Amino acid sequence: MTERSFTIEEVDEAPVVAKAPPLASGREPGHSASGREPGHANAAGQRDYLDGFLNKPAETVPADAPGGEVHDAVIAALRDIFDPEIPVNIYDLGLIYGVEVDGGHVAVSMTLTTPHCPVAETMPGEVEMRVMNVPGVATAEVNLVWDPAWDPGKMSDEAKLELGML
Repeated sequence: MTERSFTIEEVDEAPVVAKAPPLASGREPGHSASGREPGHANAAGQRDYLDGFLNKPAETVPADAPGGEVHDAVIAALRDIFDPEIPVNIYDLGLIYGVEVDGGHVAVSMTLTTPHCPVAETMPGEVEMRVMNVPGVATAEVNLVWDPAWDPGKMSDEAKLELGML
């Protein structure tokens, strides 16, 4: 085996690093940082495909799509419903398998921790009532499913932390 050695050099001051030039300000809409029209070639004659990328307007998400206003409001409403035996909301507990929003109709697929859960008769009704109270929801349907069966692996990390499982 070869012996490794190293030396330590102490310096009084770090070397000076050149600073980047300041960013251009006051750009006109439709022009890039270089001042050229989007898609034009740079000084080396190469086309800049990212030129003008930041000038595009933000894409809007439909209200009923995941990430949309109604969909997110339904998820927030589901996070306000707590399992009476476990101090965690039913969404983070992993009891909600799916939320589909189509226009004003919302379909929620959910399960319970066990088929013999004491709230098996009341929980789906409460979920339906809470979802119906979300602005933009005209009708709601709750589908109680048992396949796949719920297990602790379906819980979010926040729920596991709340229950001391992390």
